[in-house]
Amino acid sequence: MPLYTLPTISRLSLLMYLLTVASSTYATNTDNITTDKPALDNKKFAACLDNLAQTGSFASVKDIFAQYRPTQADPSVLEALNYQPEFSKEPWDYLASLVDKERVLDGMAASDHYTDVLAKIESHYGVSRYDVLGVWGVESDFGTTLGKKDVIDSLATLSCFGRRQSYFRGEYVSALKILQQGDIIKSDFKGSWAGAFGQTQFMPSTFLQLAQDFDGDNRKDLVNSQADALASTANFLKNSGYQSNQPWGYEVRLPSGTNFANNRKNKHSISYWQGLGITLSDGSPLPSTLSSAGLFLPSGKQGPAFLVGRNFDAFYAYNASENYALAIAHLSQRIEQRDTNVNFATAWPTDDPGLSRKESSEVQESLNLLGYNIGAVDGIIGDKTRQAIQKYQADIDIKADGKAGKKIHQRLMASTAKLREAAKVQAKMNAETQAVANDNSQDTTQKPSDTKSSYGLSNLVENKTLLSILIGLLIALSVAIFINRKR
Repeated sequence: MPLYTLPTISRLSLLMYLLTVASSTYATNTDNITTDKPALDNKKFAACLDNLAQTGSFASVKDIFAQYRPTQADPSVLEALNYQPEFSKEPWDYLASLVDKERVLDGMAASDHYTDVLAKIESHYGVSRYDVLGVWGVESDFGTTLGKKDVIDSLATLSCFGRRQSYFRGEYVSALKILQQGDIIKSDFKGSWAGAFGQTQFMPSTFLQLAQDFDGDNRKDLVNSQADALASTANFLKNSGYQSNQPWGYEVRLPSGTNFANNRKNKHSISYWQGLGITLSDGSPLPSTLSSAGLFLPSGKQGPAFLVGRNFDAFYAYNASENYALAIAHLSQRIEQRDTNVNFATAWPTDDPGLSRKESSEVQESLNLLGYNIGAVDGIIGDKTRQAIQKYQADIDIKADGKAGKKIHQRLMASTAKLREAAKVQAKMNAETQAVANDNSQDTTQKPSDTKSSYGLSNLVENKTLLSILIGLLIALSVAIFINRKR
């Protein structure tokens, strides 16, 4: 074997050994982690579509229905139908994944980049640009995650299986009308499991009622045109009772010893709330910028408290979830204030807060490093990640609840510290090796024999040093594994 290949081979082998030891210790048989999808009868699916084709509501889209009729149902949409995080998650878990430092920074960048079109939308519809940005950020992370489900396949499946079939049949007809009109082409018609699509995730029926052509190309293209999508969002909020030049609300401080009820719909004047001793969260008097407001306590009296007005209700109309509306409100305010601190003045009443997307990605990376194969790291905690967390928790003898919070994040980061260090060393070595290879490929003046001799000698010395480092890491990792086993 030529001398100059030894350093790379030995480094990779040792790193692989480190990873293998950790994987075999922590994650035996975890490759079998799967998510069971409900079995759907495609014969029943075909019969259902046959029946739909004969109904009056589908008569106007008969040809387009036949052209894009799916042959198989998609069972994954039924899983999603029964798991909707805005309703099932605690508010601190839900908001942590939607309003984090990275998303605020992205929102500030979007505000700067689209300042002209946002100003025109704000002027035309009377809706704050920051509230539009809040919806955009929550719905699709500013156009970066539009969804990958085929809208027609999803709605056809939901029209024939599961609950709320009547509702989804109406959306199915609306989706076919959109294709028929030519506003969206079939290859772009992808979105969420429920059929919502585009930059700000409109349901098909909402699209037909409120979508706007703001860029003047005679198409209401909510997928590829930011102007159309953001104007359509402003139009939706306007039609949902949004009031111009008013805030959505503000975080407040409740006086101690008073029994307040969570009821944002029971609105009173600001003077009423002032009379009860409520102030802004910093103790300053309530401003008179809201015509009326209701009290919103998403986690009870011990957590953050808010007085919210009509614009909060308009956010709620977008998805009928108070957690969702609060995420839009919070994100829009942070973008407007250009403040990346996403914590409320009053902490959530929990000792295990939710994770930002960065922290969620670190949880997934750690699970993969330990051999709990969850697949691609995307910062989204889904079923596979939760199941891997449960397996990890069971392996280290703690409560296996599958919760992705600060506690499991801290434990996983500690468990993989040595592996991360080894990975950084490997990345550095790869960069150095590549740099040397690039230098050698450009150096045509040195004799081949001299090049081989000097390169081999320097790398032998380097290899001994790195070998010592990696052996030290292996010993430290083995001690950590031994301690965890004892626990």
